[in-house]
Amino acid sequence: MRHISSPGLKSRRSVLGSPRAVLVALFVTVAGLLAGGVLDPRPALAQVAMPDAAQMSGIPLPAAELAVGTVSVRIVRERMGNNIAGQSVSVTFNGQSKTGTTDAQGRAEFSGYAPGDTVVATATVDGEVLFSQEITMPSRGGIRVALVAGASAAAAKERAAAEAAAKEPPRQGVVVIGGDSRIIVEFQSDVLTVFYILEIVNNARTPIDVGAPLEFTLPPGAASPSLMEGSSTQASVRGESVLVSGPFAPGVTSVQIGFSLPDHASRVTLRQRWPAAWERPFVAVEKIGDMQLQSAQLSGVENFNADGGKVFLLGNGGRLAAGDELVVDIINLPAHDMTPRWTAVGIAALIVLAGLYLAFAPAAKPERAALLDEKARLMRDLVAMEERRRAGKPKPKDAERRPAVMAELERVLAALDEAPGGGEGAAA
Repeated sequence: MRHISSPGLKSRRSVLGSPRAVLVALFVTVAGLLAGGVLDPRPALAQVAMPDAAQMSGIPLPAAELAVGTVSVRIVRERMGNNIAGQSVSVTFNGQSKTGTTDAQGRAEFSGYAPGDTVVATATVDGEVLFSQEITMPSRGGIRVALVAGASAAAAKERAAAEAAAKEPPRQGVVVIGGDSRIIVEFQSDVLTVFYILEIVNNARTPIDVGAPLEFTLPPGAASPSLMEGSSTQASVRGESVLVSGPFAPGVTSVQIGFSLPDHASRVTLRQRWPAAWERPFVAVEKIGDMQLQSAQLSGVENFNADGGKVFLLGNGGRLAAGDELVVDIINLPAHDMTPRWTAVGIAALIVLAGLYLAFAPAAKPERAALLDEKARLMRDLVAMEERRRAGKPKPKDAERRPAVMAELERVLAALDEAPGGGEGAAA
């Protein structure tokens, strides 16, 4: 899960690794749970969309409310709800057909078949011949099947219209963070690693300009933020933030962010402010030991056993508005003991300081060399005073200084005789 690679950015494979099959399986399973309303049926119901008529055409569906051996065939034009009344339709079994006419709802019913019988429904609409898949009659209830006329032509028109709309100039509007977005937290090489798997959704038919890039300022302590492989080229990392520039094309713009929290304690608080509304927040945290996931904005936190023996804490919440902050607490983390790290840092700092001192501090002269320098200075002073006296231009204080200089010179000469390397004649 942690390979990070994106246009304009260097790969962070060494920091955030390569994809993990366990998270892929987790995503798929969680998506199924959400779609089925297992974790929270209310947001799942809110996401129900109209079915694609072209994909439903000819597919038999069990209908427990129908009598055993009954087939209900519905004929529509291009989309569900656009019923065709008075249309002739047939059902064939063992080479023999029954023919009926659709009612105002576009439906015609055929009965009298036994469980296990295999039938096929057919109809011809405006010269287009429609067939169902083979229908095997169940032992309980009946079967409903829809035949959609003009589905291919309608789909082609829809694609052409969408493509034309996508080429129009961007207009002002808003985008949302889609319901399939999620936050994943796991341990990788004992480092707490966080992933934002985001889908930025433009529900309009034309490109949308939101006025400024969407900015995701990552939580405090986030280290090595990077974009994962598969992220849109519209996303870029700027310091501790990820910017996603518009305009946003119709549909989904994928942004996948990874970062680590290397210096975590036994409790971590993730605070993330969202620049766009998030339809259905979802968080999954790898559970180790007695870890817990807490948030006032998440409900129904549950354990989930993933492939590979991993356990995840799963939580989902209600819609967050643009500018809202999601606050998630992860407690009872297996915290690192930072004492060895800081001790090593302190020792390294002392070594650096010692090196700098030795490199730039003036070297102390040996004792004998210092005495010789002092002797030379005193001799120069005496010579200068003597030259001024002979020239008849002595300084006012020369008479007072001369005895003091002589006394100091005698002291230096005595010290030279006693210093290492001295001896008889050494002070001469």
